[in-house]
Amino acid sequence: MRLISMFGLTLIAASLVGCNDVTDTEASNNSTVAAVTANASTLQAHLEFLASDELEGRDTGSQGHEIAAKYIATEFQQLGLEPAGDDGTYFQRIKFRRSYLEENSATFTVRNGDTEIEFDYPKQFITGPSAYTEQDDVTAPLVFVGYGLVSEAFGLNDYAGVDVNGKIVVMLTGRPADLPSEEGAHLNSSKTKFAAERGAVGIITLHSPEREKVRPFEVGAMYQRAPTVRWLQPNGEPNVAYKNIAAGAYLHHEAAAPLFAKAPQSLTDIFAAAEAGEPVPSFELGFEAQLTRASRHEEISSPNVAAVLPGSDPQLKHEYVLYTAHSDHIGITKDLSQDDHINNGAMDNASGVAVMLETARMFVESGVAPKRSVLFLSVTAEERGLLGADYFAHQPTVPLANIVANVNLDMPVLLYDFADVIAFGSTHSTLGETVASAAGKYGIELSEDPMPEQAIFTRSDHYPFVKKGVPAVFLMTGFTAKNEDENGGEVWGKFFAEHYHRPSDSTDLPINYDAGVVFTNINYAIGEEIANQQQRPRWLPDSFFAKLD
Repeated sequence: MRLISMFGLTLIAASLVGCNDVTDTEASNNSTVAAVTANASTLQAHLEFLASDELEGRDTGSQGHEIAAKYIATEFQQLGLEPAGDDGTYFQRIKFRRSYLEENSATFTVRNGDTEIEFDYPKQFITGPSAYTEQDDVTAPLVFVGYGLVSEAFGLNDYAGVDVNGKIVVMLTGRPADLPSEEGAHLNSSKTKFAAERGAVGIITLHSPEREKVRPFEVGAMYQRAPTVRWLQPNGEPNVAYKNIAAGAYLHHEAAAPLFAKAPQSLTDIFAAAEAGEPVPSFELGFEAQLTRASRHEEISSPNVAAVLPGSDPQLKHEYVLYTAHSDHIGITKDLSQDDHINNGAMDNASGVAVMLETARMFVESGVAPKRSVLFLSVTAEERGLLGADYFAHQPTVPLANIVANVNLDMPVLLYDFADVIAFGSTHSTLGETVASAAGKYGIELSEDPMPEQAIFTRSDHYPFVKKGVPAVFLMTGFTAKNEDENGGEVWGKFFAEHYHRPSDSTDLPINYDAGVVFTNINYAIGEEIANQQQRPRWLPDSFFAKLD
């Protein structure tokens, strides 16, 4: 899973200490439980191989990930699933551009006549490499645009009344607090798009005092040497076509005040208004800025792995239930203070891939072919920005309009006997009813999102499909436990605080494979119900995501 706020998760875990456990009940009607069941030993075998040291953390483009992809393809082939990659194979090979910021190349200068302010990199500002060019040098006037958001649904247009064509926009990080979390996260991810569509040539984002409390500026600066990765279109162009945004910077709030020296409102007042939930205006800043940087690029490749179980219904077999799970992780750490440098990614996401492989076996061995076809997709480069899923959503190997639903598996924390599941996105489509029905067959409840402020529905591999109009759910173990001496939320929070994106996310964890069996059975039941329903899943009429462009 892509990085989420440790601060938020710590609060969540603390708030769940002492919560009531859900009673472990038998399914009320055993005839509704599938005849086929998941196998704990098989789940363990898959997970231990994928999370082994020999795969060296499965980083995108690495030999370790290639081995993982080959393993997954071989499992699909052994099950007799049909290849659903490119050219009759199980693989969809993707070319990526990996970009690095050249050392000491980034500068940020603000000018007004003879007055000049030069900001210190990386103490006062940070930036990233370009995915397009090797040298960038942009000088343009500055315009403040509030949060930089546009939404007809929420009555937002931070660009109203200002002309940003050929200019550098300055905006606050984040979004207004009164926006719903998932919808707000979607709009937040579109800020570059909004600026580019209006002709901006650069973006300066202001770190805020509120953001400093959650994720200090210096934490972001620690990752400055990390490359950015973009998938390449057939013509060799990077996948995000906002070439006119030729420069950018993330500016510390304590350094940003001089930008507002000529503004109708001070930066202190703007931060105060934003904190209070009051409107933030947009206006010219009266200065121009120069941003420079140098970037270098290299090309890598990494595969998605896809296989399909054909449906049995003459009409419905042309439609697909899509399962996704990302096979990549973050590779080898360079932190010399640690003895173990391999980020094995046992929970993130060897567990999800293991569940998907076992789900595929259950479909094959159930003895009853589903009416719709079932497509199993192991995606690469999730940790680099959901790139493998995004590539498939743009370059699908089956008609995208024929994918009726996506069930995504990312980091089920199989460390306790969970009594409930969470399905991010379940409130946006009829899939919520399907998940509740499937979980109920095994005495498990469907719970509401316990951390809506994290907007996790927009943060894993289902999201690129959601943006293409495909109803989706992201299934995860819930925060309640069956055993009185366990607290699921506490276990979950401890995992994130101590093991998430660290070498200790390994098979040394006390993995509960019996819990994995229950989770897999539910996952299978969800897909089975979708595959056999006469009507395909539907977005709910009032869902924001039903109306995306």
